Amino acid sequence: MSGRPGVIIAGAAETDQVGKLPGHSELQLHTEGALNAVADAGLRLRDIDGIATVASPGPVQVAHALGITPDWIDGTGVGGTSFLLHVRHAVAAIRAGYAKTVLITHGQSGRSRVGAAPFRIPPSSPMGQFEAPYGTFGPTTTFTIPLLRYMKEHGLTHEQLAYVAVAQRRWAAKNPRAAFRDPITVEDVLASRLVAYPFHLLECCLVTDGGGALVIASAERAAEFPKPGVHILGTGESSETPMISQMVDFTESQAFRLAGQAAFAEAGIGVADVDHLMIYDAFAHVPIYGLEALGFTGRGEAGAFIADGNTGPGGSLPLNTNGGGLSYTHTGMYGMFAITEGVRQLRGEAAAPAGDPQISVILGNGGMFATAGVLVLGRRPR
Repeated sequence: MSGRPGVIIAGAAETDQVGKLPGHSELQLHTEGALNAVADAGLRLRDIDGIATVASPGPVQVAHALGITPDWIDGTGVGGTSFLLHVRHAVAAIRAGYAKTVLITHGQSGRSRVGAAPFRIPPSSPMGQFEAPYGTFGPTTTFTIPLLRYMKEHGLTHEQLAYVAVAQRRWAAKNPRAAFRDPITVEDVLASRLVAYPFHLLECCLVTDGGGALVIASAERAAEFPKPGVHILGTGESSETPMISQMVDFTESQAFRLAGQAAFAEAGIGVADVDHLMIYDAFAHVPIYGLEALGFTGRGEAGAFIADGNTGPGGSLPLNTNGGGLSYTHTGMYGMFAITEGVRQLRGEAAAPAGDPQISVILGNGGMFATAGVLVLGRRPR
């Protein structure tokens, strides 16, 4: 940590429910998650002096709805990993003295679409000019491009890809809040409807409603809070390209790799120090790319590593222990839920405990391998 002041996650919570919530607007999901996280930290709204969230509905509207007048505002919006970047920026703000207590919120009506903006690609944008006219529109079709190249070059089988969903369903079966809990087999995954080759339905993320929030504060204040602070040991962020066709290498995520290297270097850890891992799993191949980018396996080896049972319950590297975006919840931007699960694991509050983890790593994806954020969280400072 280079002698810099420590910063902790003092509060973390989600909305009371996740799933199908047609009675909740996106702003309501933000405020409900925020109130739960502030209560989790043993604080009141008047204690908050910094706020961060994505552009819609935006930090100004969320702050106003909560009655907060912030000294520090962050509206960074780079897809589903935005909340990991908000944590990184909040750490910097607290160390710089711009804020003392930062609230990071998320709320999204991904399924019910209450107050949600329609998804569109501007025709004048690079993606609108050079990708959309050829039939790639949204993650389901665009994500097929790198995966097919990866399968060709590294020999990833359909069975290995399907096992990603199987392993995460085994974790979801232990989580009462997970949308899908019934056990599945590789055969079940491959028999599910083909959505866009090679993705079957069970290899695609859920579409749900929900939200969550975090409270970030200086580690010097840890005694003020009712629950143990989760220490933010290292952070990283990076971007690669707004168009998936322009990836440097279809078989790896450069943004994942660079953000991970920055976070691990700041925390002073290696892969052997990591007890628990959350990798954004909008589709089944993203954890494969994440494991390799972070250095947990060699290039082309992550599919077999997962299929051998290493990431499921009882495995050597517990991964996506809430069930992930494939079985727990996925509102469209999933990063907040990956963070809250990491916090729960380190606090000993998780529905499916991953042993007694001391260090949890969270990897977030934004867009289609466009951006990345990585957090290294610890039960104790280093």
